[in-house]
Amino acid sequence: MALKFNVVIPARFASTRLVGKPLRTIINKPMIQWVYEAAIRSAAQNVIVATDDRRIADCVIDFGGDVCMTSDQHQTGSDRLVEVAQTRGWSDDLIVVNLQGDEPLMPSVNMTQVASNLAQSNCDMTTLHKVISRSQALDPNQVKLVHNSLGETNYFSRSLIPFDRVDQSQKFLGHIGIYAYRVSFLKAFTKLPACEIETREKLEQLRALWNGYSIHTELATELPGPGVDTEQDLQQVIQILQSS
Repeated sequence: MALKFNVVIPARFASTRLVGKPLRTIINKPMIQWVYEAAIRSAAQNVIVATDDRRIADCVIDFGGDVCMTSDQHQTGSDRLVEVAQTRGWSDDLIVVNLQGDEPLMPSVNMTQVASNLAQSNCDMTTLHKVISRSQALDPNQVKLVHNSLGETNYFSRSLIPFDRVDQSQKFLGHIGIYAYRVSFLKAFTKLPACEIETREKLEQLRALWNGYSIHTELATELPGPGVDTEQDLQQVIQILQSS
């Protein structure tokens, strides 16, 4: 059976560290267009930008993209995805890939990878990881994870995990913030209250583990470039694209 999935790109104008970042220009195109075009190159049947901001919606329409206006009361991207699924009338078994609107350098193959992994897995969610250095692992902004022999995640943390024995052969795994889930899971997940570990780590995916859901992870097919959280990140992405 052919793989069928949709990509939804949550995009907010109000960012604490870089206001209006989906509309920031990267080599004559707004960042949201770079993200959208990467998603179009995946095996997705549909790609939709989900936003509560008319400026972002107008921008997406201008470059020929598909956009769904959502409520400005959503606390998370997951809530926004559920509204898109309900507005578009998607079936509960449809696979949805959540691609952040500040990831212009996310390889298209990684979107197809998480969707394919979910289709073949018994897990409730799928995500990806990469091997990182010890110095990268010490950065709390780089989320780490550990998983079991089946590829099921045990935990995500901003702290250094597993315990660091300063062993030169030790590997650390950095989480890549892309997810796939079915609509039925999303509907159930967004009704759950935040849990203590989620609040402490500021990591929404821990709510799934806390409530007994399983998250599969795999080494990303291609290493993504940096996401954009700050002006410095934006300039780095511009330099990468200019040199490619």
